[in-house]
Amino acid sequence: MCLGIPMQIIEIDGYNARCEAKGVERTVSLFMLQDQELAVGDHVMIHVGYAIQKMSQQEAQSAWDLYDEMFEKMDAPEA
Repeated sequence: MCLGIPMQIIEIDGYNARCEAKGVERTVSLFMLQDQELAVGDHVMIHVGYAIQKMSQQEAQSAWDLYDEMFEKMDAPEA
């Protein structure tokens, strides 16, 4: 299974962006979204180093809420 990671753009340099999520920063390619207007502060879904979808802050938060819930269940001891 592959997951996309929601991140917020903090800097743009051409087709590359510096993005952040949960204190982790990554440089990602914006090449696949070159037909969309992207700006610092926008949220994007990242998969294998590429931004693949622009998303709202609410969509990004919903994805992180779901991921956090999955991580909690993975870390919980079995009953």
